[in-house]
Amino acid sequence: MTFSVLLDLDGTLVDSRPGILACCKAALRALGHEPDETFDIDRFIGPPLEDTMQFLLQPFEDDRVAEAVAAYRRHYGETGYLGSVPYPGIRESLEEMKRAGLQLVLATSKREAFATRILDHVQIAAYFDGVYGSVPGGERDHKPELLAHVLSERNLSPSHGLMVGDRRYDISGAHAVGMRAFGVLWGYGTRDELETAGADHIVESAADLARLVLASVSASK
Repeated sequence: MTFSVLLDLDGTLVDSRPGILACCKAALRALGHEPDETFDIDRFIGPPLEDTMQFLLQPFEDDRVAEAVAAYRRHYGETGYLGSVPYPGIRESLEEMKRAGLQLVLATSKREAFATRILDHVQIAAYFDGVYGSVPGGERDHKPELLAHVLSERNLSPSHGLMVGDRRYDISGAHAVGMRAFGVLWGYGTRDELETAGADHIVESAADLARLVLASVSASK
């Protein structure tokens, strides 16, 4: 059975901070609020969008989460997705894993349509055998449900899969479906967050990703 590497998008493959920050501010302004210019966006990158909007609206005592999400996605679909760039070394790691015969699958909490556009925009779509993200209706908003869907849809065994991501949601989601998970340090999560979540391995740099994944695959055979 071909080994599959499931990869998160924001904070793992691309730095999407500028676009996400702009869209969060645009969503708040659409609801009549002036955002705090000093808020730390990094901790809001990774969780489901509804959770992020709920947190951002709390200081304003505003519960219009669905409206904020709609405003965010409207802005993101127009220009926000363009504010993403691949991390240095990611393209080379993807190429090396692909050349070694691994199946690469994107697994992100971002809307699937946006994720596809980002992969095309940063010119790494060709490395992926499948793209999976959240969809209207909310049934794939959280990582455990998303990863369970990927395993079922692609008929993958958890023992022949590995999740790679930068936040605790990636680690706990993978473990919930019986997969190992690597945490990466160049994204938005901290070493402490990833270790506390139980990451099976911590990857220091994008340039090391392929080598460490391939070593893990070889050791598991």
